[in-house]
Amino acid sequence: MKILFLAAEAAPLVKVGGLGDVVGSLPAALARAGHDVRVAIPGYGAIDWPRWSPRPLASVAVHREGGDQKADVFSTEAGGIPYWLVTGPPIPKDRTIYASIDVDAPKFLFFSLASLWTASALGWQPDVVHVHDFHASGAALWLATEGRRHPFFRNVASVLTIHNLPYAGQGAGPALGQFRLPMPEGVLALPESFRDSLLALGILAAEEITTVSPTYAREIQTPEGGRGLDGILRARADRLTGILNGIDVDLWNPATDPDIASRFDARHLEARSANRSALRADAGLAESAAPIAAVVSRLDSQKGLDIALPAIRQWVGQGGQFVLLGTGDPALESAYAGLELAFPGRASVRLRFDTPYAHRIYAGADALVIPSRYEPCGLTQMIAVRYGAVPVARRTGGLADTVTDVGDPGGTGLMFDEISAAALWQALERLTAVRADPGRWRDLQTRGMERDFSWNRSAATYEKVYARAVAIRRR
Repeated sequence: MKILFLAAEAAPLVKVGGLGDVVGSLPAALARAGHDVRVAIPGYGAIDWPRWSPRPLASVAVHREGGDQKADVFSTEAGGIPYWLVTGPPIPKDRTIYASIDVDAPKFLFFSLASLWTASALGWQPDVVHVHDFHASGAALWLATEGRRHPFFRNVASVLTIHNLPYAGQGAGPALGQFRLPMPEGVLALPESFRDSLLALGILAAEEITTVSPTYAREIQTPEGGRGLDGILRARADRLTGILNGIDVDLWNPATDPDIASRFDARHLEARSANRSALRADAGLAESAAPIAAVVSRLDSQKGLDIALPAIRQWVGQGGQFVLLGTGDPALESAYAGLELAFPGRASVRLRFDTPYAHRIYAGADALVIPSRYEPCGLTQMIAVRYGAVPVARRTGGLADTVTDVGDPGGTGLMFDEISAAALWQALERLTAVRADPGRWRDLQTRGMERDFSWNRSAATYEKVYARAVAIRRR
């Protein structure tokens, strides 16, 4: 198949979060399976243009009220995948990626439509346009309406992947009018507050919908998890598939990782201990036999780090060590920075984005704490187990699909259910008990390291979804 990916970010060109990881990895897995895949992203100023040396590819007109806007599109390549970088007046030349909906709606609608017109200008007709989150949903909306009457796009199907449902792109009404996008069938079935939501309109328009784990696909069909969109998602349940994300197993490989102190694998776990000592030195922790619990995360309420703080404070107060790497909510940043001040040599907090340091945390920590309120998929738990760091995670979304409790057959982590510091503390106490038994601890680490979280299986499921979408479109 010919598959065109549309997304707001894609590693390694530009990455803010997990969306960038997925769009940077899944196309390569599909290309290895024999598909012709292209990826379009906005050509932000934040991209390192000298490094990637993009060359002019096409110039297209995007129709809008008050006169067409010109998009200049450039091409580069990463990991063997062609990337289209879309530039034009709404796309910032500074380092801004995301802003308010007043800025983002016209920016992403312009990008989405320009990407489609680029395919037409090149004569490269995709079988599927795979759009990600609200940022690219305008392409699915156009294909479901105007695109059905266009000879080039008549048979082009769309697949929408929901990475994080609460970010729905509400308030896009003025931009939808500006770019003259008609409403799809069924718009009146949406709650009134979502009738100008780019994501909600994409859910109505796409031939197939996916989300990033099977459990999250079920959760978003409930009033609690659906955040107002559960009704339309239940109505389209026959088109909704949960497909677990994967990780780049070449990038995240403790046997070859150049950023860690001592390379190791599941058969040579004894070599991991040097990474614990190196992490302590990096983090300014005292040399100790105490277990190290770590957090590598965006700091916000979704991740549950506000409720986790009392349990982590208790962990450090009773002799454990703690390492955190992340940025986000200023109040959470301040609260965790205070932990380091209160427990020097026992708690270390680094409020920054630092990929090499993240590698060293995964390789050296005993446990990764992941107390999320909700988690569509999550990658940190997959990376953690690959490096022998045991997840202590709340049973929700993709965490429930990727981590099993040590008390269950094939267990790879410590799980808890309640959103509370008390529940997390009980899981940490269980962690301490398991770690005190060297044989049981090594078995727990080894089972995690042997799990296959590569993109190969997920890519095969996406192939089936694409085939269904094409069949639906061509009926």
